[in-house]
Amino acid sequence: MKIVVLAGGLSYERDVSLSSGAKIANALMTNGHEVICLDVYQSIQLYTSFAEGIRELGQKSYEYQVPKKAPDLAALIKEHGGRTQAIGEHVLDLCQLADVVFLALHGAIGEDGKIQALLDLYEIPYTGSNYAGSYLAMDKLVAKELVAFHDIPTPRWAVYDDHFKPAKYPVVVKPASNGSSIGVEIVEDDEAFSQAVSYIQSINDTALIEEKITGREFAVAILEGQALPVIEIIPNTGFYDYENKYQAGATTEITPAPLEEAVTIQMQELALQAHHALRLGSYSRIDFLMNDKQELFFLEANSLPGMTPTSLMPQEAQAAGITYHELCEKIVQLAVKK
Repeated sequence: MKIVVLAGGLSYERDVSLSSGAKIANALMTNGHEVICLDVYQSIQLYTSFAEGIRELGQKSYEYQVPKKAPDLAALIKEHGGRTQAIGEHVLDLCQLADVVFLALHGAIGEDGKIQALLDLYEIPYTGSNYAGSYLAMDKLVAKELVAFHDIPTPRWAVYDDHFKPAKYPVVVKPASNGSSIGVEIVEDDEAFSQAVSYIQSINDTALIEEKITGREFAVAILEGQALPVIEIIPNTGFYDYENKYQAGATTEITPAPLEEAVTIQMQELALQAHHALRLGSYSRIDFLMNDKQELFFLEANSLPGMTPTSLMPQEAQAAGITYHELCEKIVQLAVKK
C-alpha cells in the first residue's frame, strides 16, 4: 500500500510525534509498503504521483530521538517566517495520493479532532479514532465529565478561575488539553500553585486542578475492541513527567503488571468502558491510578498512543504476542476496513 505517516506539527508533543512517526514508518517499510513520513507543519512541493513523492521523500530509514525538554514552538514559528498554519503547503495533496494516512500525531491538531475532520472532508482514509472521539478524549475536562457520568471513578477536579484556591495541598495542576505530562505539576503550596497556573495560561490553556491520588500508575491499551495486558509505570525519580516518559532508562515498566487477577480484570473492564464512553476508535490507551486501598481512578485517555521506543502500547502488545511491526500493520488494516 501507499502510506503517508503524518507526524510533528505545531504541538508541544511534536518531538514525541516525530519519534513515533519515524519508528512507524520504518516498520511499515519493513512490512513491504511504500512509505513517506512527513512533518505535517513542513511545506513540500506538489507531486503529480505518489511514486514521484517516494523518489524525493520516501523509502529511507527514519530516526528521531526525543529531547529532554518540550519544543519551543515560538522559535519554530519564527524559523518559518511567522507561519502559524498547522498544515504545510501540499501536504494534503500528497495524502490524497496515498491509500491511507497513518496518524503518528500527538497533541494539538493530531488528537483534538481537527486533522480527522479535515481528512474526512477530503475522503482520505486514516488510522485511529474519528474527529468526535479524538476531541472528547483530548479535552481532559470533557473526558472526566463523561467518564464520571458513566460511573467510572476519576480524581475529583475543579477548573481554575481567578477566585479559585485549593482547600488543601498537594494538588495536581494540569493543562486541560495537552498530553505527555507537559505543564503537569504536583504542587505543595500557594507559590508553586500560582506558578503552575501561570505557565498553563501562558500556553493558552485552561488549568485543571485535580485531587492528588497517592499510589501506583498503570495503563491499558485497547486494540480492536480488546483490552491488552495491563502495564505498570514506575519512574525512577519523581512522577511520570515528560522526561521520564521519553528518556530511555528513566522509568521501569512491567507488563503484565503484578496485580491480583480480579484487579487486572476490573481495570481492563474500566478501560473498555472509558474507550466506549469517549467514542474512541480502533485503538487507544487509558491511564489509571490505584491507591493503597486498590481503588482505581481513570486519569486520561489517549486517542493516538505513543509509538516511540519507550512508549507503553507497543510493550503491552508485545506482552500479548503482537510485535511492533504486526501492531502497525493491524492499525493500518483496521483503517482500511473503516
